[in-house]
Amino acid sequence: MTFFTSEYECKLDAKGRLVLPSRIKAQLPEGGQELVIRRGFEQCLILYPMVEFKKVFSKISGLSEFNEEYRKLQRNFFSGTVTVELDSNGRLLVPKNMLTYAGVDKDAILVGMGNKVEIWNPSIYEKHQINDPGELSKLAQKHLEE
Repeated sequence: MTFFTSEYECKLDAKGRLVLPSRIKAQLPEGGQELVIRRGFEQCLILYPMVEFKKVFSKISGLSEFNEEYRKLQRNFFSGTVTVELDSNGRLLVPKNMLTYAGVDKDAILVGMGNKVEIWNPSIYEKHQINDPGELSKLAQKHLEE
C-alpha cells in the first residue's frame, strides 16, 4: 500500500527534472517507475503512482458522457494529466506547461498526501498552510468527529 507523508524541499535542474526523495521512492509500489502528474485543484501538481491514478481514472471516466457537467470535468481533468517515468537516476521530467501552471521554477516542496504527492512552489504552498493551531484543531474536529 502506498503511504506518502511529510514535506521535502527539492530542486529542479535546468531541464525541469526533479529527483524524488528516497523516502518517496521507497513508498512507490513494486515496478512503480511509471507515474502520473496532473494539475491540482489548487496551484500545484499532483504526482500519483500509476496504480493509484487508475483508481481516480476509473471514477472520472465512469461518469456519464451524456451529462454536460461530467464531460466538462472529464475534459479538464484528463487534459491536465501526463504520464512520466523515473529514469535510472530516480528523476522525472516535469513538462514545462505543468511547471508553469504550478509556478514552479527551481525550488519545489513535495508534500506526501497519503496515496499521492503534491508538488508546490514554496511561496504558494506557504499561502495554503494553516499557521494557527486553533484553526487546525477546529478543522480537525469538524471533519473527524462526523
